[in-house]
Amino acid sequence: MLRDTVISSLDLPSHVDEALTVQALAFGLGADEIAVRRQIVLRHMTYPGARAYGATTADGVLVGFVYGMPNSRTHWWSTVVEPYLRAEGHQAWLDDSFVITELHVHPHYQNRGIGRALITTITDTATEPRSILSAIDTDSPARGLYHSLGYQDLARRVLFPSAPKPYAVMGAPLPLRRR
Repeated sequence: MLRDTVISSLDLPSHVDEALTVQALAFGLGADEIAVRRQIVLRHMTYPGARAYGATTADGVLVGFVYGMPNSRTHWWSTVVEPYLRAEGHQAWLDDSFVITELHVHPHYQNRGIGRALITTITDTATEPRSILSAIDTDSPARGLYHSLGYQDLARRVLFPSAPKPYAVMGAPLPLRRR
């Protein structure tokens, strides 16, 4: 239940190891992959407009987090997804949008509304008119959440270097749809 957690702004660089522990459990990542992602997260948080929110329990344990930033076509993610979006006629989504870079909830705290609260909280702070993200291209609870918030598939079967599974790029107008 969401009432057992508090959603608030998160100083992600100071809590990067806690956040990556959540991500490792939620996403099934090993130590080598976490070490690489640690450097990526720390670099991302230096970008203009980057921000993060966390979900913590009453005793201060981080059980979920989200971070994102205004999108830039110069960012690595944009350069990878741009040809896929262009092929579908959706390349304009890369401009004037807020990208959700990561959203993860500890497996024991999933299906309690925490992911929904995190993503709506961070996008409510965006000045951009729309949001984009990528998710593994499979029928999953995460993609179900994104669809329920108004995200639509912009491109499917997007391949990221070294990612074993294809992704879908999704976009939604802001504010996100509420239940």
